[in-house]
Amino acid sequence: MPHTLSRFCVAFVAASLSSVRAVQAEATDYAFELIETTYPVSDQAVLTLRLTDQRNQQPVEGAIIFATRVDMEPDGMAMMASQITALPTETAGQYRFATDLSMEGNWQLSVAAKVQGEAETVQTRIVIEVQE
Repeated sequence: MPHTLSRFCVAFVAASLSSVRAVQAEATDYAFELIETTYPVSDQAVLTLRLTDQRNQQPVEGAIIFATRVDMEPDGMAMMASQITALPTETAGQYRFATDLSMEGNWQLSVAAKVQGEAETVQTRIVIEVQE
């Protein structure tokens, strides 16, 4: 009888763990989008990203943004990068950043984030058109 009980416990734990894995979303279930994709040349540009759960189209709050970069890689000038600073926001699912878009051309915003409760990292690269 104890041997049967231990096999039952092992089977129960294995089934429970596999169902937990099935509940977690994948990084592709989330999407960042830049609210505006065209900006004027400015040393005080504010970029606002929206993070959405693609499964239910709901905004995602509380993501931990741990990697950000703004550079001119789309125009072949990846070394032309600007500092980027997180700003506070009051809108659910929105993440704001201040940066210097110092010259006309195509800039790229790269972001990596962790969504609470998810194992995978959500990443995006968005091209920003900067005009005079």
